[in-house]
Amino acid sequence: MTTFIWIVIAIAIVFLVAGLVSLYATRGKRLAQRREKAHELRRESADHHVRADEREALAREQAELARSERAEAEKVGARADKLDPDSDG
Repeated sequence: MTTFIWIVIAIAIVFLVAGLVSLYATRGKRLAQRREKAHELRRESADHHVRADEREALAREQAELARSERAEAEKVGARADKLDPDSDG
């Protein structure tokens, strides 16, 4: 009977070790997948930041162009007011 108990204990230990190895392998795969997903999200975030920076630069450029055009229009309008005999200016 003693030999039978030792065989059962040995089989139980083998199953326990196999279960632990399987658990750690699965955990490692999950961690690797999460790291890859995080890397993809960081890359996507960086792409969004680049596009946002480009759009902001373009918006600043367009705003400056609009201010310049407005100033030019005001100069031309002022000249027209000076030339117009019916103008109050």
